Amino acid sequence: MTQLSEKIHNRLDAWFLLKENKTNAWVELRAGLTTFITASYIIFVQPTVLAQAGMDFGAVMTATCLASAFACILMGTLANYPIALAPGMGINFYFTYTVVIGTGLPWQTALGAVFLAGLILVALTLCKVREFIINIIPASMKSGIAAGIGLFITFIGLVQGGLVTSHSGALLQMGDPHSLPAVFTFFGIILIGGLLFRKVPGALLIGLLVLSAIGIPLGLISYKGLISAPPSLAPSFLQMDVAGAMTMEVLTIVTVFVFVNIFDTAGTLVAVGRQAGLLENGKLPRLNRALLPDGLATTLGATLGISTVTCYIESSAGVAEGGRTGLTSITVGILFLLSIFFFPLAEMIGGGYKHGEITLYPITAPVLVVVGCLMTSQTLHIDWSRWDTSLPSFLILCGIPLTHNIADGMAFGFIAYPLIKLVGKQGGEVHWGLYLIAALFLLRYGFM
Repeated sequence: MTQLSEKIHNRLDAWFLLKENKTNAWVELRAGLTTFITASYIIFVQPTVLAQAGMDFGAVMTATCLASAFACILMGTLANYPIALAPGMGINFYFTYTVVIGTGLPWQTALGAVFLAGLILVALTLCKVREFIINIIPASMKSGIAAGIGLFITFIGLVQGGLVTSHSGALLQMGDPHSLPAVFTFFGIILIGGLLFRKVPGALLIGLLVLSAIGIPLGLISYKGLISAPPSLAPSFLQMDVAGAMTMEVLTIVTVFVFVNIFDTAGTLVAVGRQAGLLENGKLPRLNRALLPDGLATTLGATLGISTVTCYIESSAGVAEGGRTGLTSITVGILFLLSIFFFPLAEMIGGGYKHGEITLYPITAPVLVVVGCLMTSQTLHIDWSRWDTSLPSFLILCGIPLTHNIADGMAFGFIAYPLIKLVGKQGGEVHWGLYLIAALFLLRYGFM
């Protein structure tokens, strides 16, 4: 048995360059488990979000696990990096609330837009255009996009938890502070925040499980079991309407899917790569290989029935445990595959609670608020001393949640930036690509 273990370890070392990266198989497996525990909340949250767009909860959960597993294993084998991938938070809410509910677009057409976005991401990666786009946009504006999406997620979490509600005169107001969902949601935020403060690995997942256990006797959710056969993919498999996505209105949505994925993935790769000591001269080696998995997984995900797939910043938890190679991400992928057998648990956690005429989600709402906080921390990277980049970043930051639309929020900043530079007589410093993006946004709103 010892000889067999040594033989397996040697093969893993040869494939993943474990010794060269100053790690070993056991460390990588432990790091993979840590990353999975930290990021696995998406298994419960993603079906909850897309189900509100009219999609089948079980099919979305299976698709989430399969697409995430494919992406993680591809990252490990192709790029050999300890970075996990799964459906992106923020863009899934854009898919449901802005695209499907907001515009009335069928979810099948929205999936068609995701499919096109995946193909575009793959093409841009192979042509090395993604690196070009990443490099021409000011860092402050990239951070503004991430923070704006964070506020968007937080707002939805507060609404779904009953802490914020509509008001006929002032648009919004505080929800009923005495209602069970509102009290429970606030308790959940404090619980998860306390776990994060204590640096407990898997704080989000632990928070979800604890809230579920408490929510059962309170009647907020119903116990449905733990393990079952994987739900069928049939309700969402190959349901994307690509032809219906070939309109100017929907192509704008495709562009948002592409841009958000580009920035999400780029930011995560740099941040996790820096933490793991993988950067060389400030750049990540094998960058194009690392950029390919999210595009391929997004394309696959659309055929299965989910929104876009991106790199997860939660990978930093596994890196902190010593993960340095693709063996970590492959471990995460295998665990995602095994998760398809836990549908009753996902259905229980993601179940809604009828409160009057509306349905609230007090179990998952606290997670949305906390994830929004994590994303909004990107404001630290905005250079507030420079008006030429800070004001456009601020417009994006405020515009995304207040317009309830990532595209419209981005438009504020991308139009403002070159105009401010022109007024400041520094228009020559703006890359022509940013003028093109601003012009396209202006065309979208009929100003040209």
